Amino acid sequence: MQLTRRHFLRNATAATLAMTGFHLSAQAQVYALDPERGIDPFGKLIADPKGILNLPAGFRYQIIRQTGQAMSDGLITPGIPDGMAAFPVAGKPNQCLLVCNHEQDSSPGQIDAFGGDKKLALQICQDKAFDFYQDGMPANGGTTTLLYDLRQQKLVSSHLSLIGTSRNCSGGATPWGSWLSCEETIYVKKQGFNKDHGYVFEVPATLSGLHKAEPLYDMGRFVHEACAVDEQTGIIYMTEDLADGLFYRFIPNKPGQLSAGGKLQALAIKDWISADTRNKKSSKKIIGYQDKLATEWIDLDEVRSPNGDLNRRGHNQGAAIFERGEGLVFAKQGRQKSFYFAATTGGNAELGQIWQYIPSPFEGTKDEVKNPGSLQLIYESIDRAYMEASDNLTVAPWGDILICEDSYSGAKDQINYLRGMTPEGKIYTLAMNADKQQGEFCGACFSPDGNTLFVNIQHPGYTIAIQGPWPKVKLS
Repeated sequence: MQLTRRHFLRNATAATLAMTGFHLSAQAQVYALDPERGIDPFGKLIADPKGILNLPAGFRYQIIRQTGQAMSDGLITPGIPDGMAAFPVAGKPNQCLLVCNHEQDSSPGQIDAFGGDKKLALQICQDKAFDFYQDGMPANGGTTTLLYDLRQQKLVSSHLSLIGTSRNCSGGATPWGSWLSCEETIYVKKQGFNKDHGYVFEVPATLSGLHKAEPLYDMGRFVHEACAVDEQTGIIYMTEDLADGLFYRFIPNKPGQLSAGGKLQALAIKDWISADTRNKKSSKKIIGYQDKLATEWIDLDEVRSPNGDLNRRGHNQGAAIFERGEGLVFAKQGRQKSFYFAATTGGNAELGQIWQYIPSPFEGTKDEVKNPGSLQLIYESIDRAYMEASDNLTVAPWGDILICEDSYSGAKDQINYLRGMTPEGKIYTLAMNADKQQGEFCGACFSPDGNTLFVNIQHPGYTIAIQGPWPKVKLS
């Protein structure tokens, strides 16, 4: 189906009508079915008596930890949990590890792991923190690692695993058992830090405590959001959270050994130099659902970007821009590999887009020009009742993409939801954040056995485990 302006107007009217009657108890639920692409596999959401999380019938949740609680290493659970991934524990199928980002930037009032105790902080992380803020404390972004018992459904332990970084937003799991933690900032020394920021850091998913924070410079300095790894080639794809952000790939010199360096490139659309994918009314081209765009990749130079202009230089070289690239995930349907990513405020309504990149059979080699990768728009929201501010993504065990919403629009009907989307772009609603603080959903990921969905609510800082009758087969 082609996206047209008539489509936008027709669906906007339908959304207004569909929203009537979606009120449960005192909690106004303003989700609705997209009349053209909506499905309802789980049924209506049931109002949570505790006012935290509305779920379909048969599902239950548990808050497994919260910002400010004591951790097993004697430190404090930091604030602003964000991107997260689950990992198996060798020899212990009933347990899993979670590595969780904390999107803190040393602003006043944030809860750090040391409770503001500078002496304790220096004692623990003097040689392991990447940077220190002007107050003498380690930059308070980083990660924590949790051990969770899947059978007993309880948290076993938690500890600080990365410190001295800033605005660790999203990232991505690697096939070799680590978490790539991304700084969503290009803070510089004069902004209160001792070093420039905007890098990716690798954190092994282990119980070995705090790791030394070492930036992966060749992966570029920009407003990083998410990473996803092609498990076959080892190539890493990355999004950028800017209104004119790029979509990147990093070809490592040695797959699985990112510190050995590599080549950074940006995606371009063939025969459309410096493409603008944002689909605004003023756009020269409107990309529709049926458009399958051939791609190519542009080499980038000076990737440590001291001026913080990597995206602008790349766009000037011909790379395509996306509006606030955020969530990104690697998925396989049969033999086909895909990377799905979110453009949080893309589209004419600025409510978000979901894109699919299908890599070339010769991805990253000189032969890919013979059969290039392709880019396709899978979904573009025209009403917040269908989807708004798509952020972190994860692949469900049955093959769908789950979407965390990250809206701070301030609209009267602004509520954050967990949405689901089939590979074909059919969309549905899975959960609603009923907490009065209306923080964003983030960090959604499934346990290795596929039975537990973990997710964060960034404010007030919950990490939640959800169980229920998950589908065993593909939804239609």
